[in-house]
Amino acid sequence: MKPTGLIFFPAFDWAISPTHPEREERLLYTRDQIFEEGIMDLPEIREYKPRMAEKKDIARVHFCVPDIEAQITEAHLVSSGSSLVLADAFMQGEIKNGFALVRPPGHHAMTVAHGNRGFCNINNEAIMIEYLRKKYGLRRIAIVDTDVHHGDGTQEIFWHDPDILFISFHQDGRTLYPGSGFADELGGPLAHGTTINIPLQPRTTDTGIHYVLDNLVLPVLEEFKPELIVNSAGQDNHYSDPLANMCFSAQGYATLNRKLAPDIAVLEGGYSVETALPYVNMGIIMAMAGMDTSNLKEPDYSPSSFKESAGNMEYLRKLVNMQLANFRQREDVIDQNRKNYKKTYKSRKNIFYDTDGIREEQSTQLKMCADCAGYRLIDSGAQHHRWGLNRAFCISIPMFACPECQAQASRAYEEMSQNQGRYNYVYLQDKVNDVFKCMTTSKKLETVL
Repeated sequence: MKPTGLIFFPAFDWAISPTHPEREERLLYTRDQIFEEGIMDLPEIREYKPRMAEKKDIARVHFCVPDIEAQITEAHLVSSGSSLVLADAFMQGEIKNGFALVRPPGHHAMTVAHGNRGFCNINNEAIMIEYLRKKYGLRRIAIVDTDVHHGDGTQEIFWHDPDILFISFHQDGRTLYPGSGFADELGGPLAHGTTINIPLQPRTTDTGIHYVLDNLVLPVLEEFKPELIVNSAGQDNHYSDPLANMCFSAQGYATLNRKLAPDIAVLEGGYSVETALPYVNMGIIMAMAGMDTSNLKEPDYSPSSFKESAGNMEYLRKLVNMQLANFRQREDVIDQNRKNYKKTYKSRKNIFYDTDGIREEQSTQLKMCADCAGYRLIDSGAQHHRWGLNRAFCISIPMFACPECQAQASRAYEEMSQNQGRYNYVYLQDKVNDVFKCMTTSKKLETVL
């Protein structure tokens, strides 16, 4: 049997503040617990050392405004690079699966990044997925986000990508940050049905979450047939987490990961540092490694204290049936959307960076195409306390764009870079050719990666 690969990166030199929930202690208790239990000495486990991601890996996913260096630290590069180490180990057949226990987290970071929101600057899972697609030629990948907060950044990055299945179960956005992830958020017009959100009522237990897993998540994965399954492994659904109001247990997480069988898991949130994370992380590791988890439980856990209500089970049954239907009807809806939106699909949104206090106004045009998923033109403006008002025009060519869309998008960049007008920055993200450009207002220096 191949081992399960593990990477630890507590990021000792990165914290939002010394007392902030997102600080290095998040992983220190877990590390101590795992080493005390002797898990790292077992033949089922192989520990890997982290490495730094390259700037090109970041640019494949994000438009960092004004640039990558201004938005991230070395800790971010190591956190995202650690997932790439496990991706390589998995693809090269060294491990059967892998778990990156790293921070800073990333699933709230969107395509355009003006700063930190939801404790995230760059998106580790998205960076890993685009790395896998570019280096190894993978195409169909599924992400199952188990964080209690909706993974709105990951959703936005792959909103228009029909080859990425994004499934998120989380506490209902009406009761928790970031206030999104509702059942009618189903993906862009050419990727409809490949975004599936399961908003859970507060205090949902293991029973409710496993019902969703068995009756929605696993059937959808079976039908989608991804080449790789990624678990965006947030652990703040735990009953003791201070930032949410759910009732999941360490045993529940272990069972979930045994059934889900992700190829790669990447740590996201989880802020019950002493009373939950060591047990939850232990459960995930043991389940991924095929170990017996029947004796795993928190010292204060009492199963009789967590009973799923009949009303919530009825809500979950209706939600599961509705989302199954949405997924299975996706091709018909996409065909209809191609007829309704002949040339361009437009959308607008306001984005608040809660950590940095930045407000962004963004409009997106998706250039519709009959042969591929189209390309995006993003107009973004944000007032930053350090750099003032920054306006950016971003052109994104997806990994599997057709030749015509590649040519059109490249011409759009050349035209915009010659006549920037009100924009401080004009960016080109060409994933097909793995080339990324930025022209500044001065028009004297074009940065190319």
